[in-house]
Amino acid sequence: MSVLEKVRPERPAATAREPRVTDDGRRVRPAELLWRYLLLLAVLALTTGPFLWQLATSLKGPTEDIYSSPPSLLPAHPTLHNYARVADTIPVWDYALNSLKVAVANVVTNCVGSALAGYALARLRYRGRRVTTLVFVLAMLVPVEGIVIAQFTTMRELGLNNTLIGVVLPGAVGAMNVLLMRGAFRALPHEIEEAAYVDGADVWQRFLRIALPSVKGTLAVVAIFAFMGAWDDFLWPLIVLSDPSKFTLTIGLNYLHGTFANDERLVAAGTVIAVAPLIALFACLQRYFFRGVGEGAVKG
Repeated sequence: MSVLEKVRPERPAATAREPRVTDDGRRVRPAELLWRYLLLLAVLALTTGPFLWQLATSLKGPTEDIYSSPPSLLPAHPTLHNYARVADTIPVWDYALNSLKVAVANVVTNCVGSALAGYALARLRYRGRRVTTLVFVLAMLVPVEGIVIAQFTTMRELGLNNTLIGVVLPGAVGAMNVLLMRGAFRALPHEIEEAAYVDGADVWQRFLRIALPSVKGTLAVVAIFAFMGAWDDFLWPLIVLSDPSKFTLTIGLNYLHGTFANDERLVAAGTVIAVAPLIALFACLQRYFFRGVGEGAVKG
């Protein structure tokens, strides 16, 4: 037995009745813990309640009353007929394919452009770096509605109106994504890159082999934000597109609200179709998404 083991006092075993202790050592009372759980349940109901209601409405048949009192969440006879009616009413799968093209292109351009720009702002030394960072910060403060006319004029001068490229180009690299990547790269220890520099690695090798593999979590966060922003965007595609065959899903589903405003089941089915890819994407990348919060740590 070592000296430390002799002098170290034995810690009593924790029992199930002991109150929980926070990270700062403060004990949490049972009443406080109960209020926390109640608050979390209330937030959960406010965030997921509308979607669950839309999902239940989309599964209800034409004979079920969706305005019953008290409201019934679970459908008595679930059916997928409303989803087939959406496909019969509008070319929803063509619209979804257009949205997928725009979203995937937006993810690729944002991941590549934000990673390059973030690395340059965080790790490279050049004149005007702080001013460039300030420009990206100020770009986040400008509302999209304030520059939409300038964007439309630019796309018209480039001949990209009524094209999916014109939809992708204004959001190809987001200022917030650049700052996220900059923060992740700044958290990396400089000693790693200095060792690679001594071994003869140039800036591209340091970026591709050392820096980029260490920020996969933040890169996944950027991918999720880029996909959601492009998939849910309504205003800009509505302005730049005029050919119905090139409409994205958000614009196409607007026909359900206009022509079939009284058929809430049809509108609910279209809403679920639009939200389902976002849920699938987050389910696949949630591990990397939550890991991105503590990005920058180096694995030994």
